[in-house]
Amino acid sequence: MSLLDLVGWIGSAILVWSLLQTRIVRLRVINLVGCVILIVFNTLAGVWPMMGLNVGLAVINVYHLRKLLLSRHQPAQYTVLPADPGEEYLRYLLRVHAADIAAVNPSFSAESTPFERGYLILHEDETVGLVLLHDAGDGLAQIALDYVTPRYRDFTPGEFVFLRSGLLADQGFLRVETMPGAVDVADAATYYRRLGFTGNREVVGLDVA
Repeated sequence: MSLLDLVGWIGSAILVWSLLQTRIVRLRVINLVGCVILIVFNTLAGVWPMMGLNVGLAVINVYHLRKLLLSRHQPAQYTVLPADPGEEYLRYLLRVHAADIAAVNPSFSAESTPFERGYLILHEDETVGLVLLHDAGDGLAQIALDYVTPRYRDFTPGEFVFLRSGLLADQGFLRVETMPGAVDVADAATYYRRLGFTGNREVVGLDVA
């Protein structure tokens, strides 16, 4: 196998791998990398139709990546809807995503974790996030669950509940905090600090009023 053939096989493998991704941004980035490699391969090999195809795919990827990254913090792209803890649709979401929720939020249990407030985060007509809060009294809300579906996990839709919707302040909360120990899970500390939460290794919080 020649070096040029190897480049072609690597590009093709990356292109196939990109289609296995569940996160939108990651899929687009990996697909773009595969397209660039195949553009080089097809140019050197003189396979002009395939080179043209991959140039077209690369342009499409760049267009959608730019659109996704520019819209990720725009309130107009997301809607936050209050949901009663007993609401059937909220319970349905908890059942459907139970395995993924357990993987990324192992301390949460729909049966035993207390929560009195629920918020659904929608992108167009798709529910992309779910935030559940426990009313700890004295204006303090504790985050029982802050979940984002895999497709939108490269984004931070939770910010539209905590920072932009105004719902927490409207409902009498003065501050929102993580549950003790929650920031030790995965990249939770980085995520919350990026939203402006401050604190220590046990609890981080944000004034909302």
